[in-house]
Amino acid sequence: MENEKKNKLNERAEVLKDFFGGNEGEEISAELLHRLFQFEELMIKYRSAIREVTTKLEILNDELSAFTERNPIESIQSRIKRPYSIAGKLRKQNYPLTVESISEHLNDVAGVRVVCPFIDDIYDVADMLLKQDDVRLIARKDYIQNPKENGYRSLHLIIETPVYFSTGKELIRVEIQIRTVAMDFWASLEHQIRYKNNSPEVREIAGELKECADTIAQTDVKMQQLRLRIASKDGKK
Repeated sequence: MENEKKNKLNERAEVLKDFFGGNEGEEISAELLHRLFQFEELMIKYRSAIREVTTKLEILNDELSAFTERNPIESIQSRIKRPYSIAGKLRKQNYPLTVESISEHLNDVAGVRVVCPFIDDIYDVADMLLKQDDVRLIARKDYIQNPKENGYRSLHLIIETPVYFSTGKELIRVEIQIRTVAMDFWASLEHQIRYKNNSPEVREIAGELKECADTIAQTDVKMQQLRLRIASKDGKK
């Protein structure tokens, strides 16, 4: 069992050498293995925090759908930032490439994306989550009321939640992005078109992508208005 664990760490260390140091093909040192173990331990904590947040959101969705006959949450997705992305962000912010730097300086290693049908659902879900006494709001950025220059819209929350391990309770930070189906559609396609591509051709279509975002935002507002009209006639929210 111990050899199997060490073999897995050796395999991971080869992948993560860019982050922790060392050259390709170089024998993995005991120090590198120790740092890798610390890194893997931290990633387990982030994955556990994601499960905590996801469970909270699923419970809210189950409760609300039982009483309103509709689901305020369409889908919940999660991700852990990849090692090279973590390293790149630390370098960009001039922080040392250490495990301690990750937990101290980065708030978005663990991410949860919540997709809702309507704009009002976004704020309702966020408010109900933040009312829970074991959820602490660290930062809030509302890109719906104040869209990014490229047209991106979403509500971003950085929260801290307790996770219980064999060694005790730890507070772990998670970034939550809440957006409508339409916002998610635009963001996903825009990401595929522009991802790591700063060519003149891509820069030329930035205005058109922004126009698409504005059109989608107008559609979101219209759909919200239509839902409210129907709800008012039915006597429902």
